[in-house]
Amino acid sequence: MSDFPGVGDAMPDIAMETPDGGSVKPSDFAGRKLVVFFYPKDNTPGCTTEAKDFSALKGEFDAAGVALLGVSKDSAKKHQKFIAKHDLTTPLATDAEEGGLSDALGVWAEKQMYGKTYMGMVRSTYLVGADGKIAQVWPKVKVKGHAEEVLAAAKAL
Repeated sequence: MSDFPGVGDAMPDIAMETPDGGSVKPSDFAGRKLVVFFYPKDNTPGCTTEAKDFSALKGEFDAAGVALLGVSKDSAKKHQKFIAKHDLTTPLATDAEEGGLSDALGVWAEKQMYGKTYMGMVRSTYLVGADGKIAQVWPKVKVKGHAEEVLAAAKAL
């Protein structure tokens, strides 16, 4: 058991910065289904593949009435470069250094690589229903085929 929100709980409504300097929060999508995918870092292989996969399917998500939002702790400027470099159509947001949405959901967590421990984003995806409640969670996502799996779940919701 964890103390973090899960299926059936309301999605925490925490504002994040958009690449254009504006802000976005889950309640901005009230009345629509929303997919929020958390990823570790712009312009890294897995994250690039994931963002491109969601971008490739954006038309299908739109047709199904599902909004998309990719979230990392990268700066707005890094997001702008990432979007431009890979022609991404999926909106991205910058989560707060501390107390952000990823903290509230427990996806900003301790990770290990090469024997070193550090704080990082655990690649995770949340499907939020039109009622603002978490409908499905994919923890520790494997990128291959993930966007397609999320699209199928969102259409079924």
